Amino acid sequence: MRPAGRHVEGHRTERIGWLRAAVLGANDGIVSTASLLVGVAAAGAGPESLLVTGVAGLMAGAMSMAAGEYVSVQAQADTEGADMDRERAELAASPAAELEELTRIYVRRGLDARLAGQVASQLTARDALATHARDELGISDVHAARPVQAALTSAASFAAGALLPLAVAMAAPGAGLIPWVSGTSLLFLALLGALAAWVGGASALIGGWRVAFWGALAMGITAAVGALFGTVA
Repeated sequence: MRPAGRHVEGHRTERIGWLRAAVLGANDGIVSTASLLVGVAAAGAGPESLLVTGVAGLMAGAMSMAAGEYVSVQAQADTEGADMDRERAELAASPAAELEELTRIYVRRGLDARLAGQVASQLTARDALATHARDELGISDVHAARPVQAALTSAASFAAGALLPLAVAMAAPGAGLIPWVSGTSLLFLALLGALAAWVGGASALIGGWRVAFWGALAMGITAAVGALFGTVA
């Protein structure tokens, strides 16, 4: 009789760290750059001004995304590190109390007291700190904060996203720049939202519609402001 094959599962939660940063960066790159170009074009700027504006927006946005992601994720990492240091000290000072605390956690999750005590004892003997980090603090390797990864992913994806409306603006005819940039950017956003939802295991249709809606709103408001300033000028 052949032995049963090993059951292997692939879960999408492992992608959360880089996927969130990549989607946020690309979405922001498309929306902010397209909105900037549409707003400046609505104010009556010429091709050279549009190019300078687009490139400046790309560089500034990419650096801003990298810095913002690094600072925010590093703050999360610092908090996790402080909690881990405190837990390490508590395990050294009061191991019996920490074992009882872990046992109560497993009882609340549905195990009877005896089995919960056995599980807590065995996991503590194997790696007490990792067990408390996972089951008491909710910190695991899968969801651990990675500031550098988040910063680099956000900057690269922002630049990639920003290049799309910028390329369209350079190729579009002057009179049709606004509809061309707006239309293609909405298409890019819908595709990005659908792809991100599909990679995350959600509905591609809902993901695409949601991202495109907010992008259209941002571009519409920016175009209106640009037209207003262009009229006043």
